[in-house]
Amino acid sequence: MNRAVPAARDRSAREPGATRAQAPGPRTPASAPGSPEPRTPRAPESRAPRTDGGIAAWAELLRLPALFTVPGDALAGAAAAGVRPGPRTLLAIGSSLCLYEAGMALNDWADRAEDAVERPHRPLPSGRIRPAAALTAAGALTGAGLALAAGAGRPALAVAAPLAATVWAYDLALKKHTPAGPAAMAAARGLDLLLGAAATGGGTRAALPSAALLGSHTLAVTAVSRRETTGGSALAPLAALATTGALAALAARRPNRLPAGRRAAAAPGLSGSTPAPDVTDALRTGLSAVYAATAARPYFHAALNPSPPLTQRAVGGGIRATIPLQAALAARSGAGATSLLVAALAPAGRWFARRTAMRKVSIT
Repeated sequence: MNRAVPAARDRSAREPGATRAQAPGPRTPASAPGSPEPRTPRAPESRAPRTDGGIAAWAELLRLPALFTVPGDALAGAAAAGVRPGPRTLLAIGSSLCLYEAGMALNDWADRAEDAVERPHRPLPSGRIRPAAALTAAGALTGAGLALAAGAGRPALAVAAPLAATVWAYDLALKKHTPAGPAAMAAARGLDLLLGAAATGGGTRAALPSAALLGSHTLAVTAVSRRETTGGSALAPLAALATTGALAALAARRPNRLPAGRRAAAAPGLSGSTPAPDVTDALRTGLSAVYAATAARPYFHAALNPSPPLTQRAVGGGIRATIPLQAALAARSGAGATSLLVAALAPAGRWFARRTAMRKVSIT
């Protein structure tokens, strides 16, 4: 009798359909009284998109690497006015940076529905930053920019106010496939240069030619950017390529007259910060060539193949070319030291963009 029980247990363990409750061993069957109920694995919880607005998300929203293209506006404006940069120039640069970043935040807020389809990875459609936070940041940065301009004097505020209005009008209304969009962006960049002239020298008339050249460059870049997600048109890159060649030639040409302050500094027998004519000529020519080389190649590739990736590269090349153009304009005004300072922003911007936290942040 005792030998039959183990034998029956062995047969039941060897039978293919035997269950774990029938198998021998010290474990208590799950159905036995007092045993804990078997736990079923939980399904992974679905989490809502993060809206904590981390540093990386804000860096992407504000396009931080593109900030290096901004200080050259005010510095080139001060050079065109014939005045050395000073504390008020720094206030103008701070105002420009705030208004530029206000435009970036407002741009993504206005494009949030379109970006949800074409650029779902951006901070707002991906849920990393709330739209209300982006709009609040745009308003706060605009207020800060106007306050800094007011600190630089009434002439600076008189330029900063229409500049801020142009930024908001462009982002909210003019850029939506209207002919006035590129012109508004060009006007904003030209006003930014005039802001530096007004803050530093009190006037803007002498800086109008430089503002027109910088605005023409911005007009070409903006026209190309309107096709960066769809591609399909070689006309805008071709027009930008022709504009780049014309601007490079104009920037490399020696002006008929230097600004009044530069003429006084360069007068015989007077010491000043203006380098010798041969040095400024070399700076002007070299920086104009760098500008042309930076912008022309991606424009040419986009003209040959106007696909979205190449069009986006053309836009990025045009944005990066802003710095050597600003430096060339400063050299054209006879401000050699200022032109070198502006030119140094290009490698500084590349170094900043290569940092780990900035590698995924686009400037476009």
